[in-house]
Amino acid sequence: MAAAHFSSVGFLVFMVLFPLCSGGRASISKQNLEVDNHLKQLNKPPLKSIKSPDGDIIDCVLVSHQPAFDHPLFKNHTIQVRPNYHSEGLIDEKKVSNPQSNEGKSKPITQLWHLNGKCPEGTIPIRRTKKEDLLRTSSVQSYGKKKHGTIVKPARSADPDLISQSGHQHAIAYVEGEFYGAKATMNVWNPKIQQPNEFSLSQLWVLGGSFASDLNSIEAGWQVSPDLYGDSNARLFTYWTSDAYQATGCYNLLCSGFIQINNEIAMGASISPISAYRGSQYDITILVWKDPKEGNWWMQFGNDYVLGYWPGFLFSYLADSATMIEWGGEVVNSASDGQHTTTQMGSGHFPEEGFGKSSYFRNIQIVDGSNNLRAPKDVETFTEQPKCYDVQVGKTGDWGNYFYYGGPGRNPNCP
Repeated sequence: MAAAHFSSVGFLVFMVLFPLCSGGRASISKQNLEVDNHLKQLNKPPLKSIKSPDGDIIDCVLVSHQPAFDHPLFKNHTIQVRPNYHSEGLIDEKKVSNPQSNEGKSKPITQLWHLNGKCPEGTIPIRRTKKEDLLRTSSVQSYGKKKHGTIVKPARSADPDLISQSGHQHAIAYVEGEFYGAKATMNVWNPKIQQPNEFSLSQLWVLGGSFASDLNSIEAGWQVSPDLYGDSNARLFTYWTSDAYQATGCYNLLCSGFIQINNEIAMGASISPISAYRGSQYDITILVWKDPKEGNWWMQFGNDYVLGYWPGFLFSYLADSATMIEWGGEVVNSASDGQHTTTQMGSGHFPEEGFGKSSYFRNIQIVDGSNNLRAPKDVETFTEQPKCYDVQVGKTGDWGNYFYYGGPGRNPNCP
């Protein structure tokens, strides 16, 4: 009963703070209906449900019933059950050694819901969207979407107005050229978020097109986003857009787009365990690559989980190839009190602190025109305010091309 009471109170608060576009005259019952209808659209009938220790409910939904197939474009789509071609090194990834350090080695990682069950073959795990998730958003339609203007264009010709207006800050490494995918291993942390409408994430970006209105982007990594998930857990996520975050795309499986085939990993689910300062380091590996035969963009998590793909027809520029790859961190700096946010990026510590203290990306690679994984050339870095969040690149035998990144946000040098 307490949960029902909370929902009704939350809904009333939602109606006061976020009136509908029709001028706020819409009735509570109409808004309630809109929320309920959207929940029905997102939450497909499961064959099985699993309660995660973190409070999530993971629904095991038939592959053919996932949200992607709600869209007319997918009406006659035949699911590609496996990629035609793996990028070089994918199968032998377990041969790659972990970093050598007196302070410990990075360790494998999993998702919390695995402790309480698994989804049967022929289904995929989908994190159930709850009513309170929708009540936290400014509108039902905006749930699961990034705000327009979240673009980072790190090239030297970047428009500083575009960067400063977005309220998003970055510490990234990037390359420009012609690419057919990207890969990286990144350690996972639990950065502190100053207020719920801010987030902190670490990801790779596969980009094509201009940075104005037609940007194509495929993104994957981990994030802490209280607004989206209702807590401060580090979670696996994906994102895509074909029009610079204006109308297309969303996080995870919250709209038509990504087609999942894997029954073991849930998009948006908590990652566990996470890295500890001066303690054990836990990292995840993500690979995104283009199937040269079908033209779909595939994603792999870790060594063993080929999760699914973004159909090539979703994109214009990425229907061919990517022109920029980015790796690194991003936070929202809302500066609500007139000062820089204290939201942390990565571990919340600067790059110079090194292994066991700072956050890192290691073994960063690109996929070339022959569908082979290669070390990137001419890696450059970008950050708006290095006194708030910074990035430092390096290269070693075990880690290949790597970088440390992140920071605490507001500090005496970052007012």
